[in-house]
Amino acid sequence: MSQTLTKIIIDRQKVFAHHGALPQEQAVGAYFYVSAELVMEGNPSAISDNLSDTVNYASVSQAITEEMAIRSDLLEHVAGRIQKRLLSEHPTALQITVRVMKENPPLGIQCEGAGVEVSYLRM
Repeated sequence: MSQTLTKIIIDRQKVFAHHGALPQEQAVGAYFYVSAELVMEGNPSAISDNLSDTVNYASVSQAITEEMAIRSDLLEHVAGRIQKRLLSEHPTALQITVRVMKENPPLGIQCEGAGVEVSYLRM
């Protein structure tokens, strides 16, 4: 049995926000990169060429922007909130993965970023 899957992707949307457990992080803010992937069954828009037959990635981007504007201490909370919203707006998704990476985190080490990834998988 074969099945066609379509993955809608937002890759590294750059957002400035004030997430963090430390008072300095909350006050100063930082850049974050948010990626989201929604796996959908089928691919009707490949035939119809109609936006209503797919997930509009502009709406996914808007959800990311709005959820990132709500301050949280932990990136796990932010990513979980984004994932929950995407699932509520796209309940037929088979899988939703959200990654939130903080640029230049205050770790005292050299790295491009640190963050979390959460995945929902319909069973």
